[in-house]
Amino acid sequence: MFTFAFGMNNFTRLRVWLQRMGHSRGFGIQSPTDYQFVCYVVNEHWPYYAYSQLGAGQDWLQRKMGRLYLRLANWRQPATIVDMVGAADYLHAGCRKAVIVAQQDGGTVEMACLPIEGDYESIFRQCADGSVVVLQDLWKRPDRWLDVQRQAGNAICYDLYYCGIVIFDSHREQQSYIVNF
Repeated sequence: MFTFAFGMNNFTRLRVWLQRMGHSRGFGIQSPTDYQFVCYVVNEHWPYYAYSQLGAGQDWLQRKMGRLYLRLANWRQPATIVDMVGAADYLHAGCRKAVIVAQQDGGTVEMACLPIEGDYESIFRQCADGSVVVLQDLWKRPDRWLDVQRQAGNAICYDLYYCGIVIFDSHREQQSYIVNF
């Protein structure tokens, strides 16, 4: 008898991918900067230098998110990263010079990784141009993501289903994208 090795987790992944198929590889993004970010940071498929050393014993989603954090830290090269999701190994592999803290005590936030349930309002007040905030587990609270987009002001927002990325840029109008990640 032929059986499928398709668990609910794989079925859900397939359903999400099919629903977002029209948003693959930057389709529909008119801004060259945003298109480049989606293609070469978010959806980069080439293996990075630290992939083989990280992710042992993690499930597919933890590895996928960790690799995204590594690419974001590598792209942004922040001096300080606020990590409230436990991705310090990936973040440090992406930017060795970064100081990773569990809570921001003032000053400007250059990069932050937070759970969607967390207190993002206080982090947003400390963000400046070029700051990157990643909100993890977006799929659990899509209503909260709408609040984030309203409060972000002049920011570029990327909905990746598993997380949301907010890049602050006061020189641009607010823009929101859905990305098949």
